[in-house]
Amino acid sequence: MTQSDLKATHLKGTGTIPLTGQTQLAAGDAHEKLKGQSLQSCEHSALNGIDTTRGWLAEIQLGFADRGDKTVLKQRSQKGPLAVQRPLYPEGPVCHTYLLHPPGGVVGGDQLTITAHVSEGAQALVTTPGATKFYRSAGKLAHQRQILRVAPEAQLEWLPQENIHFPGARVKFNTEIHIAPGGRFIGWEMHCFGRPALNECFETGHIAGHCRVFLDDALVLAEGMNLNASLAQPSRAASLRDFPMNATLLIAGETDELLIVVQDLLNQHHESANKNNLIAGVTQIDGLLAVRALAQGTEPLLQLFTRIWQHTRAHWSGTFPLPPRIWAT
Repeated sequence: MTQSDLKATHLKGTGTIPLTGQTQLAAGDAHEKLKGQSLQSCEHSALNGIDTTRGWLAEIQLGFADRGDKTVLKQRSQKGPLAVQRPLYPEGPVCHTYLLHPPGGVVGGDQLTITAHVSEGAQALVTTPGATKFYRSAGKLAHQRQILRVAPEAQLEWLPQENIHFPGARVKFNTEIHIAPGGRFIGWEMHCFGRPALNECFETGHIAGHCRVFLDDALVLAEGMNLNASLAQPSRAASLRDFPMNATLLIAGETDELLIVVQDLLNQHHESANKNNLIAGVTQIDGLLAVRALAQGTEPLLQLFTRIWQHTRAHWSGTFPLPPRIWAT
């Protein structure tokens, strides 16, 4: 399917909502052109000249392995204020891990790097106990980088709670997801711009970043975000359309069958979504499903994404999971 074909595709009962106005869908020859290109150099121009020094330098590396009876956190290395709690097993062999950032928020100059690798046959679920808050910056840039790798026959569920960008925040995101043949992945990223519950809009600040997804080493999705409040009214941006929340959920693994499941869920949600000021759509891209949503608040968005996650897991394993208990605390 060509890039123009993908842009023209609209699935019945859903819409196709771009994450930002800078979306690329790439495969084949496009992958060769992008191979070896530095993500740092790609993004430098978006936030050129902003100081990223003199903040927390935090890094954590997680490695999950199949022990036979369950998945274990076999490898963990960390420096700075990033940590995980002791793994939990509320549903048998799946390893539940809570990612913690003890300072409670991210400020200008902080640099966070999170790496997770799920080995063959392992099943891991990673979430956070609360929203990640990116506070107002006096000029320095906060940088968060995530590198996620899923081996053949492995499964990773990456379910962090939302990112809240306070007015004046300056943040760069960089996410890479590598999924081997036979691997399964479901994960999301939710961004809240400003604090809508307090009528506090994102009128100053700059949020930029990239997300790239590789299936069997081929780049199938590349998306960019560049929201600069000093250049335009953010709420009018193509990526927001007067909504303060923007989110994307990605699924890899048996996507032909799951496309029908997700379409049915979005159609069922349509009536309640109108009441909750939430719109969502799904696109299929070369073995990957991308669900994109805009919302006025976190609760209806998390409810929708949770339902999609639960039905995806049920399709994969035949079990219907309960939401992590930490979400209710």
